[in-house]
Amino acid sequence: MAQVPEQGHEARKRSLAKAISWRVVAFIVLSIITYAFTGSLKETGLIALAYNAVQIGIYFLHERLWERIGWGKPDSLDLLPSASEVTPDELAIIVNRLRDLGYVE
Repeated sequence: MAQVPEQGHEARKRSLAKAISWRVVAFIVLSIITYAFTGSLKETGLIALAYNAVQIGIYFLHERLWERIGWGKPDSLDLLPSASEVTPDELAIIVNRLRDLGYVE
């Protein structure tokens, strides 16, 4: 069964795709730099493959850790469009109802 990410959270597959695409870019850059120093395609390939294999996992874990940190993310309710200003009493009613439904903590 596929996991549905929480509102405002990134799916694990997206984090993994980002990690892989970033490592492809890093692989190319590292290969160019390594070849410039070693002049050997074999050494360049071995160094770049080993380094990037480790970095994919580390980047994925780093992304998942940051996904748990709320700092710098908008509150889910801030993302809702509003046709008019909501009074504090109306907002409290909405938040309580969303809490009852399990959408907010």
